Amino acid sequence: MSVSQITTHILDTGSGRPAAGVAVVLSVFDGGKWTPVAEGTTDADGRIKDLGPERVAGGKYRLNFATGDYYAGLGTETFFPEVDLSFTVSDAGEHYHVPLLLSPFAFSTYRGS
Repeated sequence: MSVSQITTHILDTGSGRPAAGVAVVLSVFDGGKWTPVAEGTTDADGRIKDLGPERVAGGKYRLNFATGDYYAGLGTETFFPEVDLSFTVSDAGEHYHVPLLLSPFAFSTYRGS
């Protein structure tokens, strides 16, 4: 069984600053449904460095970002109340960094390092 670590960070591209205080839930797709396995909140640098569990087995995962709550806290309208990013963990021992580039009306992502 392969094991990996997952981390994330968010950059608010509209302001050019890290998105602090965003709730994130990591889920695994198992038995035909999504099951939460970890959760965290981005720090002042927009990062979650210790999104548990420390290691995950290979499989299909999803990060759910509470973007609507983040923008509501800023008093800013947003089109996306949440962002879900699904990805596959396949390499044993790899670190999977999944960043989110966010603005009120757009988002993008990539496989980070």
